[in-house]
Amino acid sequence: MGACLALSSLASCASCLCGSAPCLLSSCCPSTYNSTMTRLAFSFLLLLGTLVSIIMILPGMEDHLKNIPGLCVGGASIPGLEGKVNCSIIVGYKSVYRMCFAMTCFFFLFSIIMIRVRSSKDPRAALQNGFWFFKFLVLVGITVGAFFIPDGTFTTVWYYFGVVGSFIFIIIQLILLVDFAHSWSQSWLEKAEEGNSKCWFGALLTCTLINYALAFTAVVLFYIYYTQPADCTEHKVFISLNMIFCIIVSVVAILPKVQEAQPSSGLLQASLISLYTMYLTWSAMSNNPNRQCNPSLLSLVQPSSPTPTGPPPTQPPGGVQWWDAQGIVGLVIFFICCCVLSCSSIRSSNNAQVNKLMQTEEGQGLTANIEAAEGEDGVRRAVDNEEDGVTYSYSFFHFCLLLASLYIMMTLTNWYKPDTDYSAMRTTMPAVWVKICSSWLGLALFLWTLVAPLVFPDRDFN
Repeated sequence: MGACLALSSLASCASCLCGSAPCLLSSCCPSTYNSTMTRLAFSFLLLLGTLVSIIMILPGMEDHLKNIPGLCVGGASIPGLEGKVNCSIIVGYKSVYRMCFAMTCFFFLFSIIMIRVRSSKDPRAALQNGFWFFKFLVLVGITVGAFFIPDGTFTTVWYYFGVVGSFIFIIIQLILLVDFAHSWSQSWLEKAEEGNSKCWFGALLTCTLINYALAFTAVVLFYIYYTQPADCTEHKVFISLNMIFCIIVSVVAILPKVQEAQPSSGLLQASLISLYTMYLTWSAMSNNPNRQCNPSLLSLVQPSSPTPTGPPPTQPPGGVQWWDAQGIVGLVIFFICCCVLSCSSIRSSNNAQVNKLMQTEEGQGLTANIEAAEGEDGVRRAVDNEEDGVTYSYSFFHFCLLLASLYIMMTLTNWYKPDTDYSAMRTTMPAVWVKICSSWLGLALFLWTLVAPLVFPDRDFN
């Protein structure tokens, strides 16, 4: 609950910065559009919720709460609410489920409200771009209410919502990655043609080799540590198939007909997609409930400790341990994806596919071409660039943040399937198949971007 109060305090601070529809800017800040500032502000809300979830899942948090006089009575309930609120849900994986449930409801509410908003002249646009203090209060209120949800089957049902939502969010990540790969290659090829071609071609070659070297190293390590001679058949199939698929898309990327239809296509994109495919493969294998085929990274670098005797604990020290390499890498990729979604129209035509995904207008990014209007108090305000039409789909943007909340929930809980007690928490094969299918879908998506101009020669795929 203290984390929720901290969230409210931070919300109050943020509301001072963005109190009205056109966000206030410092005189030293560059000119910007209110559409960009709004997306960044909502992403900041998501970041706050993520930080609160991380605090709640840190080791030893429950012990610290019990040390607060009068907070928990016998570690079972909160004074005055006996039999209604279990103190154990304030920390651990149950708290993450409730915090992310609150964020999901918050963004779902805005996604519904903002359907078919066409311009900033719509009264609902003022709600989108302003009233930040009240939006913070709404989020805090939903969060507090989420902690009153009875245990029952809530976490089990919400787990399956998280699996589906996370799968869709991973697909969005793949779309952004494919677009980034093509934009990266196109940008460097254009610079190579403009001058100093040796330097840029050398950079392209270096990055391509590094990506392939990392992907090949990953395949070797997977076979060594995530397979057994007489076991782990699924892992052997996953690694082998994804390696073959990566080789196929790499060959297709340099075929003469593909090069003729898309001169900017090449091995740089294929190497980046291959590396990300290996990451998804590793992430999937890390969720295999068969511990013989799923060693933790700590067990690979540290000597194994003796197996403890006695009955299994009802709760692991500090709750769920998400802070392994898989969770950290997943969070980093998540934050990068959210930054791209928030500033998706910064890079003009190089972000064409992302702009189409978000329904944004090209060339309207973080730095505005129009100088921000300066008020009588000397403080500049963001430029309203949506009077004639919105620059991105408000509803779809909130839908993406909704999916991001579910992805965060699954990442922080390590894709565990929750049960009544902590000792019964376990990873499940559905989580494995979600990530493996995502890797296959990503490869198919990239392959389609290569062959689509050949299948439909009359269409413009620029």
